[in-house]
Amino acid sequence: MSTSAVAPGTRLAERFRLEDRVSESDGATLWKAIDEILARPVAVHTFAPDFPRVHEVVTAARAASRLTDPRLTQVFDAAEDDKHAYVVSEWVTGETLTDLLANGPLEPERAAGLVAEAAEALAHAHEARLYHLCLRPAHLVWTTGNTVKVLGVAVDAAMYGLTTDQPALDDAEGLGRLLYAGLTGHWPGDEEEGGLPAAPMTDGHFCTPRQVTAGVPGYLDTVTVRACLPESRKGQGALSSPAEITEALAGVARPMPIPIPYPSTPAVASASHTEGLDVSHRTQATSVAPPPMPRRQQGGGGSALNRVLMTIVVLLVIAAVGVGAWTIGRSLGSGTEPEAQQTTPSATNSSSAPAQTVKPAKAKGFDPLGDGDEKSDKAGLAIDGKPSTYWETEGYTSAELGNLKKGVGLLLDMGKSVQVSDVVATLAGNSGASVELRVGDAPDLGSLKTVATAKDASGKTTLKPDQAASGQYVLIWFTRVPADAGKFHGTIYEVVVHSPGSA
Repeated sequence: MSTSAVAPGTRLAERFRLEDRVSESDGATLWKAIDEILARPVAVHTFAPDFPRVHEVVTAARAASRLTDPRLTQVFDAAEDDKHAYVVSEWVTGETLTDLLANGPLEPERAAGLVAEAAEALAHAHEARLYHLCLRPAHLVWTTGNTVKVLGVAVDAAMYGLTTDQPALDDAEGLGRLLYAGLTGHWPGDEEEGGLPAAPMTDGHFCTPRQVTAGVPGYLDTVTVRACLPESRKGQGALSSPAEITEALAGVARPMPIPIPYPSTPAVASASHTEGLDVSHRTQATSVAPPPMPRRQQGGGGSALNRVLMTIVVLLVIAAVGVGAWTIGRSLGSGTEPEAQQTTPSATNSSSAPAQTVKPAKAKGFDPLGDGDEKSDKAGLAIDGKPSTYWETEGYTSAELGNLKKGVGLLLDMGKSVQVSDVVATLAGNSGASVELRVGDAPDLGSLKTVATAKDASGKTTLKPDQAASGQYVLIWFTRVPADAGKFHGTIYEVVVHSPGSA
């Protein structure tokens, strides 16, 4: 398919309709498109017939499509034949690291938290032998959904023909440079990058973050030096893989979703050269004008009206004082009424206390209608208190679990029988999940009673029993799972069980 033959309105695979050409570079064209089946925007790359690395890009995209970490851009489709060559991936909106640094360096802990998330995601990619090799500020995005997203894993390297004998070290250095940029607002390279000025130098090598920006904690300075500034290590060992970066930043606070809407600023699409998302159209935050001050009345009409209002207020105060005095007199004349009045507040205060969080003793993947187990080795990630880790089901060929079974789920052992007021499960952002909350005193399906349900669920989902429910075992039971990267998965990032507080 030649670039000239591709125009807005072209449909690929009978579902992806090209809408806006975002960019073109060396025979690769990036489009914003619409997935007409799922009615969502996607990023599509098409390639000119003479593009030299089509096979490598499509192969890398197909490999990347198997990655399940939500912090890595999803690849939905990739094809290569005589007529078509394209890659379809997730359309990500948000602010790149470059955008976040527009007004100067980030707070140190904020910068470290973003890079820690990226490092953990890349460590998962490395486990699948997939690498980035060209990390830049435009590849790290804080999305409009308040999550971290790393763009371009595997695909960008294939796009540019990048290879290396030490991919883990290269990606560790790339993460170190991102951390350097977040801490200082400068890029530790020979030239500026994405609008960031080159880092200052002393004695022929780059200054450390603490030499550039006041207030950078010593341990973050050390992590950065060990990752990407070999001349300043002074005997300290290099951090040579994303996994080692993750371990070095394990103590930093991870960036959390911010439950504050920002309606004044439309979402801005952020882009990798391969996964593409438009960074050329920036919008300024719209300043909201303060409400106009009330204008003062001219002439004497306002003064007369004010005098009438003042008179009414005085009369109302006198009436209130009279009523109060009469009420006190009645109270003094009766021995029973004051006592009754004292008991009313205590009755109000005796209402039940706020619900308390009860931590499960352990968790397991529950598949009683299949082989008995559903990725139990990952089940603990749903109760570890970290919103970035997750448990998921196996991949199925349809939302109905491939018609293999009626359900599958995550079983929590509370350690003892507890009363359940509600369960909050953070699911994947893709809608389409149907879940049931089941509670009982034995870890078998027949003993677990369904006490709440949710259909077409996504994100943070609260399952609240209509009536009191108690038991040692709590089951989040998927009867339908949403589409995810070409398959269908049920995903749980975190489960929190609440029990009624004591009176």
